[in-house]
Amino acid sequence: MEGETSWIDYQFDDNKTRELDLRVFDSYPELNDDDNSESNLISIDSILPDDLLERILALLPIVSIFKAGAVSRKWYEIVHSRRFLCNASRVLVPKPWYFMFTGSDEPNGYAYDPMDRKWYSFQLPYIETSSCFIASSYGLVCFMDNDSRSELYVCNLITKDHKKLVEPPGQKFPDYSALALSVDSLSHSYTAAVVKSKQIPNNFIQWNLSIHFYSSETGMWVSPVKELMTGWRGGDDSVICDGVLYFLVHSTTLTGNQHALATFNLSSRPSNGLLIDSFIPVPCSLTCGRLMNMKGKLVMVGGIGKQDRPGIIKGIGIWALKGRDWEEVSRMPHRFFQGFGEFDDVFASSGFDNLVYIQSYGGPALLVFDMSSRQWKWSQKCPVAKRFPLQLFTGFCFQPRLETAP
Repeated sequence: MEGETSWIDYQFDDNKTRELDLRVFDSYPELNDDDNSESNLISIDSILPDDLLERILALLPIVSIFKAGAVSRKWYEIVHSRRFLCNASRVLVPKPWYFMFTGSDEPNGYAYDPMDRKWYSFQLPYIETSSCFIASSYGLVCFMDNDSRSELYVCNLITKDHKKLVEPPGQKFPDYSALALSVDSLSHSYTAAVVKSKQIPNNFIQWNLSIHFYSSETGMWVSPVKELMTGWRGGDDSVICDGVLYFLVHSTTLTGNQHALATFNLSSRPSNGLLIDSFIPVPCSLTCGRLMNMKGKLVMVGGIGKQDRPGIIKGIGIWALKGRDWEEVSRMPHRFFQGFGEFDDVFASSGFDNLVYIQSYGGPALLVFDMSSRQWKWSQKCPVAKRFPLQLFTGFCFQPRLETAP
């Protein structure tokens, strides 16, 4: 299929490593130009020193690195070594990719590379269904199951390194949960945060809300917040920016704005202050909101509700938080909004670095917004096809990196 390349064939899999002899022709004084025998064939491995070969391989795109690892045992060992992975990260500056699920019953899909504008067939490790919570940061992706909300994995989707986290504290089977991940770009230590909301029985107004975060440095969970909230509940969207956890909360009453932004500094100690004191109003009436960390800056993509019918979406906006105020970055041009066809009041959106991805749950079309150039454009057409009318589509953004490991 046009625009589609098999990714699975080039992953780090020792069973698939092929012993191929890559040879080149060249002119050397000791060679007889009149002799066409195989003695004139020179192996690159015998010509180039290892450090120079590593530098050349590090200049390749990520997908080509995997192909190079299938050339010979020596090349496989080079691209698999920790030294190469760390050195290559200084050369490769990949843009964030977008993974799109092919269906709701399996963890398979396609990953989109915006630099090459290609989709790669891709299989996610360690999960059995697309129905899970996903958060990503600097090359690592965290998965949390959608049932008990107690099984969490952190992994590098490129190298397949992974780690299962210890079970987080708090109630299992909460009504709403939000997952966030933050990776330190220098030390590669990471923090995972889970926000749980549980309704008080027979009381729609009051909800128990708790915050739990995991540190890779200590290998332990901490639960600094356990609070009874009145009139508000947690949702399913959160992000960590500069040590602060941001998550959207939803009003349980029918009056006033239906969304607000809650904040919690992960480095602060538990206090007697209430979360509601940290609430930041959203910029307008929203049908939904998606939070993302864009170079340390909190950015929200939101569905703009109609003034007379706030639950009906009329457009999509992008805002950046400055202090406690929102600054509008852009609004999706109407021709792109119409290009999705039928657009529900909720949708998928995630981003990293300078790219924001937006996808309708009703189809595989993917729109990309570049924060630096302020330009909107469609991605290359995804190989995923809609097989039945009620089929849902979703995905997430991640940064392909070789050196980060859980």
